Amino acid sequence: MSLLHLAVLSPFLLALIVPLLYKLFRHIHTGWFVLILPILLFTYFSRFIPLTKQGDVMTERAAWIPSLGIHVDFYVDGLGLLFALLITGIGSLVVLYSVFYLSKEKERLNQFYVFLLLFMGAMLGVVLSDNLIVLYTFWEFTSLSSFLLIGYWNERERSRYGAQKSLLITVLGGLSLLGGIILLSIMGNTFSIRELIAQSGQLMDHSLFTPALLLVLLGAFTKSAQFPFHIWLPDAMEAPTPVSAYLHSATMVKAGIYIVARLSPVFAESGLWLWLVSITGLITLFWGSCSAIKQTDLKGILAFSTISQLGLIMSLLGLGAAALHYDSMGGNIYLAATVAAVFHLINHATFKGSLFMVAGIIDHETGTRDIKKLGGLMQVMPITFTVAIIGAFSMAGLPPFNGFLSKEMFLASMVNVLELDIFNMDTWGVLFPVIAWIASVFTFIYSMIVVLKPFTGNLQANLLDRKPHEAPIGMLVSPIILALLVIVFGIFPNLLATSIIKPAVAGIQPSLATEDFHVHIAFWHGFTPEVWMTIGIIALGILLYKTLPKWQRITQVVPERLSLNSLYDNGLKGLERSSSSVMKLLMTGSLRTYLLSIFLFFILSLGFTIYWKDAFTLDTGHFAPIGFYELLLAGVIVVAAIAILFAKSRLTSIIILGAVGYAISLFFVLLRAPDLALTQLVIETISVSLFLLCFFHLPLMASRKEERMTFRLNNALISIGVGVIVTLIALSAHSNKLFDSISSYYLENAYKEAGGKNVVNVILVDFRGLDTMFEITVLSIAALGIFAMIKLRLTRGKAKS
Repeated sequence: MSLLHLAVLSPFLLALIVPLLYKLFRHIHTGWFVLILPILLFTYFSRFIPLTKQGDVMTERAAWIPSLGIHVDFYVDGLGLLFALLITGIGSLVVLYSVFYLSKEKERLNQFYVFLLLFMGAMLGVVLSDNLIVLYTFWEFTSLSSFLLIGYWNERERSRYGAQKSLLITVLGGLSLLGGIILLSIMGNTFSIRELIAQSGQLMDHSLFTPALLLVLLGAFTKSAQFPFHIWLPDAMEAPTPVSAYLHSATMVKAGIYIVARLSPVFAESGLWLWLVSITGLITLFWGSCSAIKQTDLKGILAFSTISQLGLIMSLLGLGAAALHYDSMGGNIYLAATVAAVFHLINHATFKGSLFMVAGIIDHETGTRDIKKLGGLMQVMPITFTVAIIGAFSMAGLPPFNGFLSKEMFLASMVNVLELDIFNMDTWGVLFPVIAWIASVFTFIYSMIVVLKPFTGNLQANLLDRKPHEAPIGMLVSPIILALLVIVFGIFPNLLATSIIKPAVAGIQPSLATEDFHVHIAFWHGFTPEVWMTIGIIALGILLYKTLPKWQRITQVVPERLSLNSLYDNGLKGLERSSSSVMKLLMTGSLRTYLLSIFLFFILSLGFTIYWKDAFTLDTGHFAPIGFYELLLAGVIVVAAIAILFAKSRLTSIIILGAVGYAISLFFVLLRAPDLALTQLVIETISVSLFLLCFFHLPLMASRKEERMTFRLNNALISIGVGVIVTLIALSAHSNKLFDSISSYYLENAYKEAGGKNVVNVILVDFRGLDTMFEITVLSIAALGIFAMIKLRLTRGKAKS
């Protein structure tokens, strides 16, 4: 195992000893022990910056399932490194913040940090895996660990609801992603992302290309809360604020962004990819920004703002795909969309992380996040206000903060759409800058709500649960650092241009990131269209914010019962009701009903398969000659089986059934299989004896004359159906010799390999020895269980006596 493997797995390893640390050092906040790891990991991954800056890649392999081509391959390129630094860097600040946010006396810190470390390790695995199966494994681990984090306060109903909702939606998307991965592996005959990228030109012509594209995007959209799958994100805000800051600013919600970026080289030349990714992103941006201004909970506003910002990044990644169609164009203006996506990804992590922490501080120090109760906090919380105003102004796209630069680049990319003359963009493309501009106006408004509603106006101390005051310095350190980064990246935008942004863009579009490709982010480009759009956003945004009470009711036009949340809730209730109905229908407690279901499924599924695949074949050339004794025995079996139908007591039925079994054992004798004959005789004797013992205690059987005709007819049809299907399968199996018989192998190797002359015995105890051992184990466990039940009954009888 390499150091890179150890780095990815280290959060899992630390999670194993966190409960021990919590128990041994209860007087020390467990977060202090955990904090060391993300700092070390951030330092470790920072060492790769010079490597990826040169365009090189670090790869490490560990075998997992080599026979299936599945290896734990981790590799660090510009894109993976960017996410790894976000996961560990923001993770360090979140853990530090949590030390002061979560009380060591009141909270179950051992559970919290175990869940957090599991999530951190899973996210590192997602962004650094080259093998898609390994990536998917970590992907689902993020869903499970985030479920535990969101439901951390599981005594609250809303926490349980939010956790379940996020799990159902993201796991549904995960299964879709798995389907896409399997199709990709079929198309490219590999699970390696790099090998699939190398074959991207051939994959486009494959018939499975479009289904794979749709399945992968469904997985990405659910994870990154794209419309209409965004409904889980606001309910996930029931998690503790450090979790919200971590999952929803830098990590989990960006996993979908990552998978779109990572697989862009495979799918991006398709017009379907360009349209689906960009238009879904724009709709999400618009819907999220409009919905944010309806919220009164600070974290609710931030949740919908996250949805809108994720939509912005997604739309940029979609438009960036256009660059592949104009690789000869000077300056390739569409590659700038990918640069803007990467830059805004970084900026969003900084300003949104700080804003989530500010929301947590307000909740922690006032006891509420309701903006109707908040106001005037600027007077008592000046440092928190300063951080909030930096984060909110950056989110609104105001200079000189980093959000202004990436918002300008976003608007410029939307304007560039007007020059596209592919995939009908020259007609419908005009909607892109219009939607982007309107959504940006709403973004400005909700940003002002976040910062102005709680901090300006009059302080309403009587409405607050606690006397407000400034947060302790320890809780302020993390948001202050993030706010400083917002300013630094805004004033010195090229600080990350060549070291982080350019290598990440090269990971998304490797064919275009040549030596001539340079990233340069300028603060001022003159009076370009995007500048005028920004001026319009600010002017209209201020006007609408000032008149917010007069028109805000318009956003409530859609009644709650018609919302997507209502659709989800009603759908879940309907699913539960239908499941309950099916359970009542099938699980009657009657053994006959269960057998009926099993046999019906057997007849229908296999019968349909035989018909659909035209699988029945009959080749009498391999049939052995049938002698007099075989015919005689077959006649006895048939007569005995029919006689069971006319038996009037269970005793008679069991005896005739035993006669059938003994007749079959005679078949084995005729076919020179004495071992099988002996086994059949023993089993038949035991079965008949047990049946007689058990059936003796059952109530008397009803007269067959009392059974309804339909009942008997159904039984007859099912028994005939099972017999016909088994006969057809047996004849077809005998007629299809797809492989050479394995019997010659056993005959040749039974004595040579195992030293046994009885081939059947050698197969049972050597070649299939493990199988036999497990069968014996199962029988032993069953025998112990039966013995325990008998003892239990005897003991109770004695107690009663």
